[in-house]
Amino acid sequence: MFVDARIWAMIGAMLLASAPVAAQDIPIPSLLDRSVRGLFDGGESREPGSYVSPSATELVPDARDVGAAPQGSLRRFEPIALPSSLGRPSAPAITLPGLPAYAPQNMPSKDAISPRATLTLEARLTEDSEAIPNGLVWRLFSAIPAIDGRPTLIASSQSSIANFEVPAGSYILHVGFGRAGLVKRIEFSGVRTRETVVLGAGGLKLEAIAADGSAIDPKKLKFDVYTDAEDDSDRDLVASDVPPDKVLRLNADVYHVVSSYGSVNASVRADIRVEPGKLTQARLQHRAALLTMKLVREQGGEAIADTAWSITTASGDVVRESVGAFPSMVLAAGNYVIVAKNRDKVYQRQFE
Repeated sequence: MFVDARIWAMIGAMLLASAPVAAQDIPIPSLLDRSVRGLFDGGESREPGSYVSPSATELVPDARDVGAAPQGSLRRFEPIALPSSLGRPSAPAITLPGLPAYAPQNMPSKDAISPRATLTLEARLTEDSEAIPNGLVWRLFSAIPAIDGRPTLIASSQSSIANFEVPAGSYILHVGFGRAGLVKRIEFSGVRTRETVVLGAGGLKLEAIAADGSAIDPKKLKFDVYTDAEDDSDRDLVASDVPPDKVLRLNADVYHVVSSYGSVNASVRADIRVEPGKLTQARLQHRAALLTMKLVREQGGEAIADTAWSITTASGDVVRESVGAFPSMVLAAGNYVIVAKNRDKVYQRQFE
C-alpha cells in the first residue's frame, strides 16, 4: 500500500521534534524545510540557509574522548565565503617612476642607409691596348695608415674589372699583374666613377741552347731575373728558378738575367729590356757540356765502384767533388784537372 509523500514528511518532522536537544540544534535541510513549511504555512518562500547533512555530526568527536575541555554543541556550519565578483582577476597597477615610456633606438648613420656609389677600375698594358682580361689582383687601402704604420686593407678583387662600393675619400690602390704592379693614389668623390689604370708592363720569355746550337735539357736549365744595377750587390731579385719558355709579367724596364746550366759553374748573363705591351723573347747560349767520368782498369773496361772524384781548375781551385762509378756534371768550357782515387791509388790527368 502506498503512503503519500506528504504524510512521510510530517512523520519525519514529528520525529525530529522529539529527538534530543543536540539533534534539534542542527539546521533542517533547506529542501525538507521548504516541504514542511509548505504544508503548514501555505508554501511561503524564505531565503535559503546553510546546509549540512545530519550525518556530519557523527564526524565530530566527543570532547571527553579526546581529552579536551567540554564545549557547547555545534550550532551551525558557516558557509564558505565566495568572491563578490566572478571573472578574470585584475592585476594590481605597478608604478615605475623614472622610466621613459619607450626605449630610444639607435638610428643608422646616413652613410649606412644611403646607397654608395661604385668605383670601377680596369687595367691596360699601354694607353692604346685592350683591357687586361685576367691575371689581375686589386687591393684598395686606406690613405690613413693604422697605429702600427701599416696600411689598412679596405677591399680586394681578382676580377678583370674591379667594382668597389666605398664611401668618398682618399685611397691607395695596388694592382698586381704577375710580377708587374702599380701603386697609385685615388681620390674618390663618392660619384660613380670608372677609372683606367695603365701598368706599362710587358712579358719576358727565356730559353737557352748549347754552343753547337743543340737544345739543352729543360730540367737542367733555370733562370734568375734581377733588377738592373752597375754592381751585383745593388741588384734586387725579381724572380728565381724560372723554367724555360715560361712568360714572366714584368714592368717595362731593363733586367739582368742569369741562366744556369746544371749546378756547377755553367752560367751565362745578359741584360734584357722588356717593352711595354710586348712579349720579349730571349735566347741565351751556353758554352758548356755534360761530362760523365769513370775509372777503368783497361780501355773499354767496366767502371770501378767506390771511386772518389775531384775536379779543379788549372790553378788548383776545387770545382766539384763526387763519389761513384759514373758521376755526371755540367762544366763550362775551360781547362780542368781531374783526380780519381780508389783505395790507395790516385789517378790524375788534365783535360779540356
